[in-house]
Parts: sequence; C-alpha cells; structure tokens
Amino acid sequence: PNFSVFDNWIHEPAYLSGMLAGGLTKSNVIGVVGGLPVPEVNRIVNAFIAGAASVNPDVDVKTTFINSWFDPAAAKEAALAQIDAGADVLFAERFGVIEAAAENGLYAFGNMSDQTELAPEYVVSGPVWNMNPTVEYIINQVGGGTYTAQDLKDFSMVAKGGATLADINTAVEGGIPDDLLEQVQAKQQEIVSGLFRVDIDEAQPPTSSAAE
Repeated sequence: PNFSVFDNWIHEPAYLSGMLAGGLTKSNVIGVVGGLPVPEVNRIVNAFIAGAASVNPDVDVKTTFINSWFDPAAAKEAALAQIDAGADVLFAERFGVIEAAAENGLYAFGNMSDQTELAPEYVVSGPVWNMNPTVEYIINQVGGGTYTAQDLKDFSMVAKGGATLADINTAVEGGIPDDLLEQVQAKQQEIVSGLFRVDIDEAQPPTSSAAE
C-alpha cells in the first residue's frame, strides 16, 4: 500500500531533439550511441529517430550500443565509426560521444542533463530529466497524510515539468534556422497541451533506420 514507482520518461524531448537533428543534418545521416538496449533507453532512441524522420523523411539514423552504462572511450570510438559512415549529427545517449563530435566540428545532442558546456560550439540541445515534480508531489502527499501507492510516470513527463528540452543553443557554429526552431517550438506546445502524443516504443532500435 505504500510502494510507488517512478522512472525517467524523456521520450518527448527526445522527439524534439530528433526534429532538430533531422533539420540540421546535411548528409542525411545521424548517429546515435546508446548504453544498453533496455526499455528506458530504447524509448528515448526510438522517439529521437521518429522526431528526425518527421522533418526529414530521407534521414538514416544509425544506432550503436556499447553494452555499458559508462565507457566514454567505447562511446567515442562508436561515434567516430558513425562519423566515418557519414553521420554529421550525433545523439550522445552516453558520455564520450560529444567529444568525438566536437573534435570533428559536428553537431551533438546530450541526454538526461543540459550538456551544452561540454562543447558550447556544437551541442545543440537534448532531453533533460527533472525529478523535482515527482519529489515535490510525494512530499506534499506525505505531509498531508494522503500518500498512496501509485505510478508516478506522469510527473516525469513534459506536461508536469518532469521532462524538458534543454535550451536550444542558437549560438552553435552555423546557427539554427528560424523555420526549424519554429517547428520544434510549435510541436513542443502541442505536446504540452496534449494535442500531440509521442509514441512509447521500447523495442530495440534498428542499426539503421533506413533499412526498416
């Protein structure tokens, strides 16, 4: 009766990040480096892929898993391989990828937190998880004597402030086209208002979205 569950649900800002990436790529190849192909990672990557495809139907998103939660060297190596395969925008689901992007003068997206400071000239944005709404809700429930077991998923999503898109870094090398910014901002409002729902797809992403 007193057991509640919560997790990060940042697939919505991941979709918005994908839109930005899809609009910025010139080669139509985007690289994603993930840790392990588990549901919480898969739903982020799949949402990113869907967002990219929504603005760029010709995009090929290549996904590599390093089978580790923390191995920056392996993540960087995987990112460099994707760059060699034509990727000119990278999604860093794990640390190490942004370093590879910056060394090659390419755009990158962080994950979980705002990682702009890692490479201010190249990090565009990325999905961010904010635990505060979840924690504040539980504290208020306990304080008011109304706490009950529940699924706290909604408090980790955009509508309640638990998930956000990191401030879009318009100061990146080359800048961000105004029309792309407008598309992303409009879609973000649709998500907040409930007019658009980002699908939750927890299947393992393909190594190449173009092959699907």
